[in-house]
Amino acid sequence: MGVRHGRAYGDILRELTEAVGGIEDSYRLCGMEAEEWAGLGEQERRETLEAIADDVFYGLGAQPVIAVGAGKVVYHPKFHVIEVSINNRERRIVRLI
Repeated sequence: MGVRHGRAYGDILRELTEAVGGIEDSYRLCGMEAEEWAGLGEQERRETLEAIADDVFYGLGAQPVIAVGAGKVVYHPKFHVIEVSINNRERRIVRLI
């Protein structure tokens, strides 16, 4: 079962990319080290974060909680949202409808 959504996927992906980008070490999800991340240009970072967000979106269809670096992403199908925990004090909500 996938993540059900009524909004345009591009809009959801844009918001999810921004939210995942708020997690300080989100790059660890794709096996990168801090030095590798630091060596990327701005465009490469943006593309990497978008790929991470895309992977997370589709992964949430199989498991509702995915660790992303020190944060986590949770799919709440009942509320039609994805919750991104940036750290212990900050959470961002991506609406699916």
